[in-house]
Amino acid sequence: MRNKFLKSLKILLVEDEEKLSSLLKNAIGSSFKNFIIANDGVEGLEMYKKISPDIVITDIMMPNKTGLEMAKEIKENNPDSNIIILSAHSEVDKLLTAIDVGVIKYFIKPFDPDELLEYIISLEGSIVNQLITLKDGFVFNKSSRSLYKDSKYVKLSKNEVLFLELLIKNYEDEKLIVPYKDIKSSLWEGSASDERLRTFIRRFRDKTSKDLLVNLKGQGYKIVVIS
Repeated sequence: MRNKFLKSLKILLVEDEEKLSSLLKNAIGSSFKNFIIANDGVEGLEMYKKISPDIVITDIMMPNKTGLEMAKEIKENNPDSNIIILSAHSEVDKLLTAIDVGVIKYFIKPFDPDELLEYIISLEGSIVNQLITLKDGFVFNKSSRSLYKDSKYVKLSKNEVLFLELLIKNYEDEKLIVPYKDIKSSLWEGSASDERLRTFIRRFRDKTSKDLLVNLKGQGYKIVVIS
């Protein structure tokens, strides 16, 4: 079961020390679905946006953009992101800032890679609870804000992600139906026409499935969640 959980995860390691990043990849990298390495905070942020990892592991002090600066930007975009900090003893004072940013755990170098692996295993409950199973083999990861079809990533636009999150939030709040006007006001500034909404929905269904959404005529849309 643990192996199955780990094999479902995408890990992003952001570390400028090549020796440490190689050590971690060799020690625990094969445990995961993907183990991607970035060399600094700038590259790390770019990779985060590209691959939507389940967990980010980052050093604090790096050139171009520090781990804390990167973590802050990630958290502003997605507050539920799982971020683990790697810190040298000389950087302990910076860990208070890391806690304020919202990192979930820190490890002081040098550390045992197996301890890091065990900690990631302990996150299974919280990460699995972020997965929403939808109709036709679709799964939405609330933490990484990513949609998958039969475990394959489905690329969505910013507004399509917002739309999906709105539908899922209403489902979880037991409101079920999202009124047309709420969709328009959430996705677009000012007034949006009915035709614009219909075009948006048609394109969303083309990317996903016509059965993923239910249109209640004259009311709004709801998402089909598999309990």
